[in-house]
Amino acid sequence: MCLGIPMQIQEINGYMARCEAKGVERDVSLFMLQDEMLEAGDHVVVHVGYAIQKVTPQEARTAWELYDQMLTGSE
Repeated sequence: MCLGIPMQIQEINGYMARCEAKGVERDVSLFMLQDEMLEAGDHVVVHVGYAIQKVTPQEARTAWELYDQMLTGSE
């Protein structure tokens, strides 16, 4: 099973972005979303170092709530 991790863009430099989620920062390629209008503050789903989809803040929050439930084993 592969998971995409919702992250918030902190800054953009060309096709690379510094993204953050739960206190962890990563450099992420925006190449696959080059036709999207992205800016700092936007949320993206990241898979193996690539942003693969732009999502709303609510979608990102919902995904993290589900991931947290999986990690704790609660419903």
